[in-house]
Amino acid sequence: MMELPARRLLLVHAHPDDESITNGATMAKYAAEGARVTLVTCTLGEEGEVIPPGLGRLTADREDVLGAHRAGELAAAMQALGVHDHRYLGGAGRYRDSGMTGLPQNRREGSFWSADLDEAAAHLVEIIREVRPQVLVTYDPDGGYGHPDHVKAHRVAVRAADLAGERAYRRDLGEPHTIEKIYWNRVPRSVAEDGFARLDAALPGLPFPRAAEVGDVPGVTADETVTTVIDGSAYATRKADAMRAHVTQVTVEGPWFALSNQLAQPLFATEYYELARGTAEGAPETDLFAGITGASPAPPAARNGHTDGRPAGTSGAPGGRSQVR
Repeated sequence: MMELPARRLLLVHAHPDDESITNGATMAKYAAEGARVTLVTCTLGEEGEVIPPGLGRLTADREDVLGAHRAGELAAAMQALGVHDHRYLGGAGRYRDSGMTGLPQNRREGSFWSADLDEAAAHLVEIIREVRPQVLVTYDPDGGYGHPDHVKAHRVAVRAADLAGERAYRRDLGEPHTIEKIYWNRVPRSVAEDGFARLDAALPGLPFPRAAEVGDVPGVTADETVTTVIDGSAYATRKADAMRAHVTQVTVEGPWFALSNQLAQPLFATEYYELARGTAEGAPETDLFAGITGASPAPPAARNGHTDGRPAGTSGAPGGRSQVR
């Protein structure tokens, strides 16, 4: 087996753009520090809406080519974050976006929501046993806000984490591996409320008609639930650039953004987590790898050449392909 980096982080997300909005600063930070950051995206986001009028033809009810377009956006976002290991669960297009809760697309053949849990988990087990992450980040059991694909991504991630460590399970998928720490994505309620208070004051000068509400933010939870705080302020620009790369889905305006509903939200560069499995080190933790033996940041000479998450020889603008507050 080839030598592995000292720090290995796996993130599992439902659609392109979820990673940049939720974990963009975290991904950029750890990539810049020399960790192996692996993103697994479960669908191509084929059922999404489209913001730019000139790209409206891409949607599922017209040409139905949004998935391929969003794959290009995601590649650009990964370049902006300095992340070079990105996979689609089962391969690109294996599972289709299931649409919002209650839509007929939920149970369409090939939708992620209708996928067999163990079959989908097996695809992730193979990745886990290959990259051997110490840390897994995904959604809470409700998927952050109840979207079928987010809920399914949670279930697949947890099931795969369990199966990957079982010695008797599918040895053809690689040597067993146990993930030491599993985190849910979270936002403390007090942080969300403060962000929206600042947004209310700024809203008259923004190109958005009104603000979303605290309850619209995925993963909002009681402050005491949060165990881990990752200060990504040094990577706020990288996160914003990655979000901008998702042109069909996100509009970024300074430290604010909106999805296709055009409801403004705060763009948080500090990102928050709940440790669901493993032992917390400190209160709160400030490092996802805290307490993991041998998981020290790579020395500067072994990193990728930039301190802001960009690979050596690249500019700050997203656009190439690659495997605030």
